[in-house]
Amino acid sequence: MKIYGDIQSGNCYKIKLLCSLLEIKHEWVPVDILAGDTANPEFLGKNPNGKIPLLELDDGRCLSESNAILNYLAAGSELLPTDTFALAKVQQWQFFEQYSHEPYIAVARFIAKYLGLPDNRRAEYEAKQTGGHKALSVMEKQLADTPYLTGDSLTTADISLYGYTHVAHEGGFDLGQYPAISAWVNRIQSLDNYIGMS
Repeated sequence: MKIYGDIQSGNCYKIKLLCSLLEIKHEWVPVDILAGDTANPEFLGKNPNGKIPLLELDDGRCLSESNAILNYLAAGSELLPTDTFALAKVQQWQFFEQYSHEPYIAVARFIAKYLGLPDNRRAEYEAKQTGGHKALSVMEKQLADTPYLTGDSLTTADISLYGYTHVAHEGGFDLGQYPAISAWVNRIQSLDNYIGMS
């Protein structure tokens, strides 16, 4: 299988991290979004939405959207529950990640890290701070009660949220304000087969 992505993107990195944790063999295909790699006809033929990450199976089938890829690759492992309520709790956090977390933390990081915080994006960057801290506060409350987001065990919910949370400081968010999140980050980084973003 092939995975198309940018390792510095939280959405792509979380796929790479999952593959390392579960020892899933794959070919990583680097993609440069700023150079327009996702806008060429070949890539758009695989994902008309023109976004990464993208999973291409050996039989040519493709799957996009990072959390869908995570759950597909984790199926049958301890990282994805089979109990319907437990699975729904994982998905609840993954929807939270996409709608309440990423639009603030990932976008602020993109403006600062990828674009160099240009003056014409500064107001947008600053506007993202409130929403980002709200999302982190929700996570902090949960992680003060349980070691992982859905309880006592690591799931794809944690990997989904870890992708951008552990580099939130690159978007101006000080994780020092969130001791439970910081402990959770350390917990994940101590896992067997953990790999960093670089």
